[in-house]
Parts: sequence; structure tokens; C-alpha cells
Amino acid sequence: MEATAPLADVLAVNGAEKSFGAVRALAGVDFFVRPGECVGLVGHNGAGKSTLVNIITGGARPDAGKVLVDGRDETASYGIATARANGLRCVFQELSLCPNLTVTENARITHRSISGFGWRVRAEALIRQKLDEVFPGHGIDSRAMIATLSIAERQMVEIATAFSESDRKVRLVVLDEPTSSLDASLARQLLAYVRKFVASGGSVVIISHILGEILSTADRVVVMKDGRVVADRSAADFTVDSLVAAMGSVVRARDAALAAHDYTGVRPVLKRSSQGAIDFVAYPGEIVGLAGLGGHGQTDMLVSLYLAEGGDWISRKDGKVAFVAGDRHVDGNLPLWSILKNLTLTVLPDLTRMGLVHTGEEANVAKKWRDRIEVRTQNLDNPILSLSGGNQQKVLFARALATRAPVVLMDDPMRGVDIGTKQEVYAILRSEAAKGRTFVWYSTEMEEVCQCDRVYVFREGTIVAELRGADTTEENILSASFSERAA
Repeated sequence: MEATAPLADVLAVNGAEKSFGAVRALAGVDFFVRPGECVGLVGHNGAGKSTLVNIITGGARPDAGKVLVDGRDETASYGIATARANGLRCVFQELSLCPNLTVTENARITHRSISGFGWRVRAEALIRQKLDEVFPGHGIDSRAMIATLSIAERQMVEIATAFSESDRKVRLVVLDEPTSSLDASLARQLLAYVRKFVASGGSVVIISHILGEILSTADRVVVMKDGRVVADRSAADFTVDSLVAAMGSVVRARDAALAAHDYTGVRPVLKRSSQGAIDFVAYPGEIVGLAGLGGHGQTDMLVSLYLAEGGDWISRKDGKVAFVAGDRHVDGNLPLWSILKNLTLTVLPDLTRMGLVHTGEEANVAKKWRDRIEVRTQNLDNPILSLSGGNQQKVLFARALATRAPVVLMDDPMRGVDIGTKQEVYAILRSEAAKGRTFVWYSTEMEEVCQCDRVYVFREGTIVAELRGADTTEENILSASFSERAA
């Protein structure tokens, strides 16, 4: 009896090279995905992951190398249409939904075979069914405009759209930071669906800086660094520490829980009612976390604090609060401006003499913060959108830290930022807090929440628990998130 021939790779990239001017993004990369396999793709921001994804999805062509589909060389004609015709989909970190259209209308754009009389009913049924399958209990109205949805809901819609099928079977889905805006509960739902999809014969490439998700979901892990593949092994052969080491960083142990401070007689820098038994308060030098399931009032609290403390779109020399937006495209980036102008926007009052900006000082400020949190660019005059998503987020973070504001409000500021940079940022926060600066930090990542001195857990717009020190654990946060009464 003859042995069954192994199935060809769903997709393979052989010897891919790609340069953008003097920047060599890919330097001879080999990458492949088998049928029924989940491949984790990891690396620091700027390692070449986004460029590789653009080649896989047909959005860019390699300067050298081949693209193979089912073993066939498709390099000459490979593009977005070819990729889609072969059942390849992608959920980009920079979400691509049309904000002025409804959920159903966005699904229709992706599935062009849904046409003719009654197309809206069919498209609505398609996206609603997949949302229910991937995110049970999601609560998203398929007739709602995308612009009215939270960033987490938009990410859920884009994921469901990518996995839904009309005229063509979905064979390979690339997920670029798919849980960056999702809370722990939604992330678990997605990863469970990914495992189900792969078990049924589908293939997935998952890119994430949350390495625990990679190791618990992927069959194989590919590590990139400086445009090259530096490791390609079974996920079972890695631990978080060894994976970080392969990326070129060192895992730092979490700081020991700080002893609770006695703030008796100390005047808080922020105070606000949460419409419940527990009010929000923050003291000088504290890092205060906001936790709980996404969309339960954490961002609303940050916005209300910002407005109550005189927050304004006009930068002020002695502003009390700085804000790091969670949705960089809506509330953060100025897309037509350079990296330098985006970074220094909030400190212009300190750099202005007689109404004119001192460009030399402005350049020095931008270079200082570029180097301090390692924004991957040599030329600060490049457009902000020339950076990867993680590096754009670093610019927004640097913009807030560069101010002299004693309070920094952060709305999930490190979405898509690599683990090495996160550890550097944690150290910066601790250093700034030791000088008396206060941080209020909403994050969907448990690791970040656990860096805080105190944590307020939100449920349905109300603070239901206050945790500190060793009590700040995932179990306690999730327990409080589903509780009915304030703890």
C-alpha cells in the first residue's frame, strides 16, 4: 500500500527580500504554512513581520524570492485578488473597516458574491452568524454604523468578517495582533475559535506580542529579527523566557508588590465619583490601574477625568493632564504630519519664543524620546504612517511623557508594542512615579494591570472593587468583573 503524499503548503514564501529605500525590511525570508496548522509569528516592532504579511496577502511584491500557493509558483501574478481567490484572508492590526458604513455593509464589501435583490438580508445573516460563533453574547447590532462601535467591537467585526464564507472556502487567515483591543474574556473566545478552525483543517498565522497566547494556540512558532527568520520550531519547544530570548530581549521579573502607602492627610491629585459605593481617587506618585471587561466605563472615566482637569485640544504650558489615546487613528495620530510633529505637538508651548517654534529644541526633544523608547526610525521627518502600528503607539506614548503634566491618563497605550519595549516603558513609569508623577492606566492586558500600585475594577460603568499589591491577580479581577456588588 502506497503512502499518502504529504499535502502541499497552503502558502510559502521562499527567499523573500524587500527594501524601502535604504531600509532593508526583509533579508531572504523563508516562511510556510501547512494545512491544518496555526503558526505564531513573533518579533519586536520593526522586525519585518508587517512586510512579510503584506507579501503574503498580496499587498506588496518581494524584490526577490518566490510566493507559492499549494506548491505552485504564483510570484509573477500574485496580488490581493490572487490571495483572496485562494481563500486567504487577513485581519490587519490597522483595522480596515469603512467607518461610514454599517456592519452589514462592510461584510458585503468583503463578500462580493452577495449581490442582487435581498443582498442586505443575506449579508446580515452571514456576519451575525459568524459573530455569534466566534464571540457568543457579543451584543453587536449588525445594522450599527462602524463609527459608533468601540475599537474592541470593530476588531470583533473584522475578525468575524475574515472567517465568514460565502462563495469561497476560507483556507488561511492571518491575524495581526487580533486581541490587542479585546479584554481577557473576548480573547479567550477568539483563541478557542482559532483552535476549532485549525482542527477542522483551516490554517492560521497569528501575530501577537502577548506571548502566552502564541504558546497556547500555535503549533509552530517563527521568530523574526532585523528582517530575518532567526528561529522556527514547534511551540512546545519554547517557553515565554526562551521565546523572548530568541527575539533578542531578556525577561525581567515583575517588581515585588509595593507596600501599601498611607495617604492619610495627603491631598489627592484626582478624585471622581463612579456612581457606586467606591469612588475613584489617585495620589501623587501612584500608578493606578483601571480593569474589568472592555466597554464597562474605563475609557469614559479617563475622558471625564481629562475634561474635568482642563483637558483641551490646545496644548498648554502648564497643563495638569496629558492623555494617551487608545484608538490612535481616531484620537491619536495626525496622519498628514511627520513623526517629529506628532511627537512634539504637546510640548510646543515650551519650545516657542515670541510665537515661533525653536526647531532645534524641537528636534532634540523628538530625538531624546525616540531613543528612550526606541521608535524604529532614522528619519523623524518621515510621515507618522510610515511606522508600524506598534511604533506609532510609541510616538503617542512619548508625546504624553514629554510634557511636564503631573498626571498622565493612558487608554490602553501599548497596544501592539513588543515585550522588550513594554519592559522599558514599565521602568520609565516607575521612574516618573518616583518623582511624583501620577499615572492612571486602563489596559486590556493583565500583565500591565499587575504593574499598578492600586487597581479599580469596573462593571457596567461602576467601580466594583479596589485591589492593591498581592491582591491584584487575574482571578480577583475576573471575579470582581462578574460580581454584582462592590467589594
